[in-house]
Amino acid sequence: MQKILVRCWKTDNPLYIKYHDEEWCVPIHDDRKLFEFLVLESFQAGLTWELILNRRESFRVAFDNFEPKIVATYSNEKISSLLNNAKIIRNKLKIRSSINNAYRVLEIQKEFGSFNDFLWSFVGGTTIHNKFNALIDLPSQTIESLEMSKEMKKRGFKFVGPTICYAFMQAVGLINDHILNCFRYKQIIKNKG
Repeated sequence: MQKILVRCWKTDNPLYIKYHDEEWCVPIHDDRKLFEFLVLESFQAGLTWELILNRRESFRVAFDNFEPKIVATYSNEKISSLLNNAKIIRNKLKIRSSINNAYRVLEIQKEFGSFNDFLWSFVGGTTIHNKFNALIDLPSQTIESLEMSKEMKKRGFKFVGPTICYAFMQAVGLINDHILNCFRYKQIIKNKG
């Protein structure tokens, strides 16, 4: 008899299942990947994460695999091509904020050595493992996401409110918010990623 895996959320979308099982709340320390999630989370604002996941590969192509050094140099011509790209979310403010945020990441790298070091400082360098029984128990923001949002805004980042920062912190493993009976909760704690 096959054991049924308990997941945090129910979905039939294979991309969403794969994301839950392999990526959500898994600690990331690569600056490019961290920037990717920052961009994707900002585009997700007001939309569903499932929509973003469905367009993720198109975003990667459109945004040069989220290389901050490249995105920071985007011209008006590139912005126009992004605004005409039906495979991504065509929101001018979010596109411009992504370019701005790429430039801010480069500034952070110069000051802190890496974007990773800056971000992980908000959780003392280690994942916060919450203990929630149901998704409804998860907060929309925390003290840590408020602090991150405040500091990032002070440094000129856009689309980094405390709720977006909290979702970002979950996405990149600063926080483990898998519910207690989810099969991934203990795996994340044991650093099996």
